Amino acid sequence: MAQAPYLSDIIDERPLGKRQYLILTICGILMVLDGFDVQSVSYAAPAILQDWQIEKAELGAVFGSGLGGLLAGSLVCGYFSDRFGRRPVLLWSTLFFAVCMMATALVQNVGQLLVLRFITGLGLGAIMPNAMALCGEITPKKQRISVMMLISCGFTVGAMLGGFLAAVLIPRFGWQSVFWLGGVLPLLLLGVMYRHMPESLQYLALKNPQDPRIRRLLDGFYPAQALPDTFRTPPAQGGTPVKALFQNGRGAFTLTIWVISLMNMIGLYFLSNWLPTLAKQTGMSLQTAVLVGATLQLGGTFGTVLMGRAIDKNGFHRILVPCFAVAAGAIALLGGMNGPMAVFFAVVFVIGFTVIGGQPAINAMAADYYPTEYRTTGVGWSLGIGRIGSVIGPVLGGWLMQSGNLSMQQLFYFVALPSLVIIGILLLQHMLGIAKH
Repeated sequence: MAQAPYLSDIIDERPLGKRQYLILTICGILMVLDGFDVQSVSYAAPAILQDWQIEKAELGAVFGSGLGGLLAGSLVCGYFSDRFGRRPVLLWSTLFFAVCMMATALVQNVGQLLVLRFITGLGLGAIMPNAMALCGEITPKKQRISVMMLISCGFTVGAMLGGFLAAVLIPRFGWQSVFWLGGVLPLLLLGVMYRHMPESLQYLALKNPQDPRIRRLLDGFYPAQALPDTFRTPPAQGGTPVKALFQNGRGAFTLTIWVISLMNMIGLYFLSNWLPTLAKQTGMSLQTAVLVGATLQLGGTFGTVLMGRAIDKNGFHRILVPCFAVAAGAIALLGGMNGPMAVFFAVVFVIGFTVIGGQPAINAMAADYYPTEYRTTGVGWSLGIGRIGSVIGPVLGGWLMQSGNLSMQQLFYFVALPSLVIIGILLLQHMLGIAKH
């Protein structure tokens, strides 16, 4: 008698259905709002500096505080979602960061802003690892990488749209308007999430293979299709979730993906947070400076979409090694540019394409590698360790600019270094034969 198929085989052997597309769309919109809210303070930064008359180093601490909250949220909520489920963590986190964003519009000084950005980050940090895990677990294997990168792309789209919206809103309604909008929109989405976002099939099966919700979800995914009466799930692996990331031969991958994520986020968040402010210091108008930041995110959007399809066909290493080589060269070039504005914007676009577009690929590499029961923890810790870099980049950048020890050219040479380190780690992964797709 033939054995029952694995639940993952049922999903892998069938195309995506309407219900799955709806869930993917909801997660994608949630990621857009996540990206908008994470990046909101960098677009408000030039106006806050002008309004409050504060030093850049103080704003660097605000950047670092928000990203520190993201770090804590990624680590803690990754554990809770693997323990209690993707759905409840996503619902509560969305409500939490929506309320915090609206509260941020009411702050009166740097201290209040610093505290609220950290607290907001706790909720925002739970969104990406949970949304990616949920989407990866309802998507057939042949489309999984491109789908997860497209979902990650929502973060970049949100950050990009935030720049264009901020360029319109801030001159008319003040920097507070960005935070009001960033709070109201997630509340509107929350009702849709509550009604239409289910728990992960794989998570339900690992907790209780006889859970009746599994069959109802499968029937909703594949209406009028003949489905097996029973299915199997892989046996749960022992060990606490974080410890398990280093068991059964996973240690080398875990360490290398952590270093890659750390390095990329140092450069990514320096550029995302400081580029609009640095652009304004060169004499650009507030609106043009904000559009520089939006162009960086626009490049990241294109990079994510195009690299996702390329990675599905060619694997991670063949795409990411040349990607970060281009990134290092473009960042080094930007610091010394005095040419036409169009060329400046083109180089910013290329940097966004490679650095910001490369981060979803790093996230997808982690999500693709770890088994279901540790997937959110694996992605969450990869993002969490990376977000140590997201704190280091803006804070160190603010300190370096305030000290005046580096010229603009030298500063951008410094920002290019992480991309070179990533190339070395990716080549090491390839030599060790890990993380092959």
